[in-house]
Amino acid sequence: MGEQQLLDYILVPLGLLIMAAYHIWLLYRIVKHPTKTVIGVNAINRRFWVQAMMEDASKNGVLAVQTLRNNIMASTLLASTAIMLSSLIAVLMTSSDGDRSTWFTFGDRSDFFYSIKFFFILVCFLVAFLLNVQSIRYYSHAGILINVPFKKMSENVHHHQLTAEFVARTVNRGSYFWSLGLRAFYFSFPLFLWIFGPIPMFLCCVVLVFLLYFLDVTFTFQFGLGVGVSKDHNQDEELGRSAVDLGSVWEYYEETAFVPRRS
Repeated sequence: MGEQQLLDYILVPLGLLIMAAYHIWLLYRIVKHPTKTVIGVNAINRRFWVQAMMEDASKNGVLAVQTLRNNIMASTLLASTAIMLSSLIAVLMTSSDGDRSTWFTFGDRSDFFYSIKFFFILVCFLVAFLLNVQSIRYYSHAGILINVPFKKMSENVHHHQLTAEFVARTVNRGSYFWSLGLRAFYFSFPLFLWIFGPIPMFLCCVVLVFLLYFLDVTFTFQFGLGVGVSKDHNQDEELGRSAVDLGSVWEYYEETAFVPRRS
């Protein structure tokens, strides 16, 4: 085994391990400390947005549908880009023209290794396409559900909370799939650089994790005017567990004086 092949077998798995370890840590932070991550904060605020839009569907219906349509357009753009790049990679995989041994590559230059690289890039874009399609699916459902006149259908306040919670969960799932589709695009960067060798790929993984950390973690999340999030880790974990219930989140904020109490 040559030195260049050895670098492929060491640096490539190590770079992918760094990316996977970071996202496992990020998932833990989202579940346990949602107010300290951008994804968790956005998920909580989307629930409040859904409740505010559904309080008066006749006035806010157009705004809600327009906002969801903008999200659908963003997901559609990413899905179209992903399937276009997948087609391009498929053409490169099946093309036999040109001598790839002359490419500027520090690593294994065999046709078999190039096929593996192109295959991983193709899978990455196909996954991005499927995730963005699922995002469009959930946003389309939410566009109908958010205009349901639930107050006219039932006088039960608990039923109102359940309806708003279901719609909020649908909107959040659309956003989660969009975020995962975007992550698939992020993963494609080191895979593309792998074509030029394992060293650029490994360096890209390290730089990408460093940049994603500052994009995913929030340090100044506040409610209201100058009222910060509680530093009590137990309360933070409780918020993460109760984030699945819109009523529980609202009661938590009332108890900690983050929002005005309801009359």
